[in-house]
Amino acid sequence: MAVIDVAGYVAELKDHAVGHTFHVHDERHFVETYSLRQAWEVDLHPEEGCEGPLDLHLSLEVDPRVLLAFEDVVNALDDDDNPPDEFHFPLTFTWALPPLPNGPDLLLLATELAGVGGPDLPLEVSAIDSYGSVTDAPERSLTIVARLQVSLAQVLQGEEALCETFDRCLAVSRYLLEWAPAWLGET
Repeated sequence: MAVIDVAGYVAELKDHAVGHTFHVHDERHFVETYSLRQAWEVDLHPEEGCEGPLDLHLSLEVDPRVLLAFEDVVNALDDDDNPPDEFHFPLTFTWALPPLPNGPDLLLLATELAGVGGPDLPLEVSAIDSYGSVTDAPERSLTIVARLQVSLAQVLQGEEALCETFDRCLAVSRYLLEWAPAWLGET
């Protein structure tokens, strides 16, 4: 039997997100047949963002080699010992907006979002300018990514709650929802 129930942990993540006023809309689970790597993906957004335009995508990647190495360490421990905090899974939050006719200044946005996300939720801000044809003005698609590490030792001990992370993700989402109408040219 597995030391960590990854599917159960993802279910806890979804419940935790709902507890922080997010709506969960979809979940996907992928298994790569050759390496047995897994990816759990959850689509969610803050409850006030049901009408769009913001998409938030949570992704947990499971490397079977990391999981098996962690299980070997845990099985070799005495009952009273805690496992070392050396094993992690990547957890990614990705925000996306549709093409923005009045896209923001990326440096200004990155600076403002750094204050919202804080040091515990480092955010990468990027954009792609697309041209429908050579005579059209560019349309800017905006993407914000936060990459974190989930400690398997903390998951095993029931300590990986991510409350602060979900609070900061909610603040980032609300910031983007506040500014999206101006960027979309709706105001």
